[in-house]
Amino acid sequence: MKTVISISLGASSQDFEFTAPFLGQKLHVSRLGTDGSAAKALKLLKVWETKADAIGLGVLKDSYSLGARRVIERDALRLRRAVTRVPVTTGERLGDLFLEWAVRQTQNELGRCFDNARVLFFSGMAQQKLARTMAEFSANLLFADPLLQLGVPKLLTSLGALQLYSDGAHYLSGWAPPRVLPAPLLKQWAQFVLKKAMTKATVIVAPAHELDGFGLEELAGKTIVTAALNDQRLARFKDKGVHLVVDGAPVLHGHVLGPETLDAMILAATGKAPETLLDDDYLEIVAGLGMQPRLLYPGGYQRTNRFAFVIHPLSQEYFKVLKPVEMLSQVSPPLFLDSLEKLMAYAPPFVYSKVEGIRSPTGVAAEGWLISVGGTPREIMRRPPEFTYRRLLAAAGMAQKLGAQIMGLGAFTKVVGDAGVTVAKRAPLPITTGNSYSASAALWAAHDALLRLKLLPPPKGKQRVAFKAMVVGATGAIGAACARLLVRAAEEVTLVSPETAKLLALQQSILQDTPDAKIVLSARADTHIAEMDMVVTATSAAGKKVLDIMKVKPGCVITDVARPLDLPPEEVARRPDVLVIESGEIQLPGEPKMKNIGLPKGVVYACLAETIVLALEGRFENFTIGRNIEWEKVREIYQLGLKHGMKLAAISGVNGVITDADIGRVRKLALAALAARAKTAAPVKKVAAVKKQVPVRKLPAKTVAAKRATPRKTAAKKAPSKAAA
Repeated sequence: MKTVISISLGASSQDFEFTAPFLGQKLHVSRLGTDGSAAKALKLLKVWETKADAIGLGVLKDSYSLGARRVIERDALRLRRAVTRVPVTTGERLGDLFLEWAVRQTQNELGRCFDNARVLFFSGMAQQKLARTMAEFSANLLFADPLLQLGVPKLLTSLGALQLYSDGAHYLSGWAPPRVLPAPLLKQWAQFVLKKAMTKATVIVAPAHELDGFGLEELAGKTIVTAALNDQRLARFKDKGVHLVVDGAPVLHGHVLGPETLDAMILAATGKAPETLLDDDYLEIVAGLGMQPRLLYPGGYQRTNRFAFVIHPLSQEYFKVLKPVEMLSQVSPPLFLDSLEKLMAYAPPFVYSKVEGIRSPTGVAAEGWLISVGGTPREIMRRPPEFTYRRLLAAAGMAQKLGAQIMGLGAFTKVVGDAGVTVAKRAPLPITTGNSYSASAALWAAHDALLRLKLLPPPKGKQRVAFKAMVVGATGAIGAACARLLVRAAEEVTLVSPETAKLLALQQSILQDTPDAKIVLSARADTHIAEMDMVVTATSAAGKKVLDIMKVKPGCVITDVARPLDLPPEEVARRPDVLVIESGEIQLPGEPKMKNIGLPKGVVYACLAETIVLALEGRFENFTIGRNIEWEKVREIYQLGLKHGMKLAAISGVNGVITDADIGRVRKLALAALAARAKTAAPVKKVAAVKKQVPVRKLPAKTVAAKRATPRKTAAKKAPSKAAA
């Protein structure tokens, strides 16, 4: 039987021993902690050098002060040089292997969870290989080496900076900060910088014991990448709100083995010297033993994905939210707001609001940022697409630095140019326009409204519903998607667009998918609108009139998906017997918190909801881009929304939420108007029928001739009075 000793500067309370077969050898393994005493560790090394077959050396104490990284390095060098008779190892190569493996496996299993993550390394020099691995997934890397090694309140912000620091580290080995500030104040400043960096990070790479001095504020919601985490620290991480621990140390024979212990066991069992062990040897041993890194959830399964969404003001009225602008707009001519509108189009993007509190029934949470670009629709549409592309790419760069894993485009930013294709090609993170869920939510809301109005006969089985629908703006991205879905449900669908050639192409494409669809094409909405039971408006008219609401059939449901709205409040007020809804807004799951976006609390536009659904699902990909929306994606995003607890919010109109009483009032007025129409049409039909049925009596020929010969004196006398009248 061979003996393996692991001597650690860590706590002696974590000591263990066991005897077990390993790689064909029987090993007795013991772990001895020295509670931070390097002198005690040195004595133990001298004792066991003559008794053990291999020694593992854990050179990290359970606590170090800021700027003490040089002490760690000196401890490691001195202790390793003390042993000359048997193989001694710190397990550095094996530790690097397991940590990198753990990170890559986590990235695969949890669906690219490290994409654009804000990662803080306590020591990049000690984890250079892992840092290069993380750089494959995220450019948001920070390294605390100057702070923890030298006590300097400065973080390195890239792999290049780490390399420069590493190349010159030997020049700084004896350096001390200048006495510009008192030492206690400098230490407090360094501590503040480190805590601030930890608060902003989403992933922290550090030995577990170095996190003992930090609490809920720094560790809540974080992913910790470490090695050899024991049960006591795991329980503390739970109290501190840590979501996930990626542990590079495997469990063997009921014990968590640090890399130094496992490497010493391999040396003892194989009889090889540390320098003769090849990477292939490690691969064969690790694969043969079936060891795995560990993913630990201290408080149960928790995961938080991150998104960003681009918004912009829809009109000059949005600028008046700012008090100074509101005051100036009251006393200054319109030229002031016009000038401000033009100026804001050039403004750099900024974070309007942080979004938190979104939680899916699956246990996944999402957080994000609403990033505003300053251009109104008028300013966006009057400039070339490249102008808007540059601002959207600047917003994408900001989203990446914030840690977002996907970004959505809102309102007019998704209709400019090629509708997101160019932005998706150039952006450093996946892009979606949200148009798939916008189309889905529009029809969801319209379907709900039709059911609540109860003016149409219910469908029989899987037959189409006996109603006629119209899509205004059918050649647009959302309009085309709505059309493809409506032809599967409605008896007849009228597609309206001034782009007649595109209409013909769209009709042909729809009939290839749905050959039995009944489609009517029109360049103007008013031609057929009086026959429609449902109208979906999805234009980019930017406030221009697209239909005459006075010609709409009583009881018609109009879903206005356009932003700005196609139907202003004054138009809607003219037809109280018609139900006009502002597309379908979505109620988010959980307890969402964000600044006001003009909707009730927890309710968002469908395009924003699509971005959130994709984040919750971990689908960090270009989902909806371009003008041709696949109806399969419309259906898929609807189903994913249901999976993650999305609900159709209370249907809203131009005056706010539409209640059951409002729908009842529209129904009553619609029925009255339809009845009045029926009465008006009935007498006309009756008179026509009477004229057709009454026989014409023929007079004798002599009587007819006499009447013709008689002059009409009476008629001549009455003529003046008739003219006067």
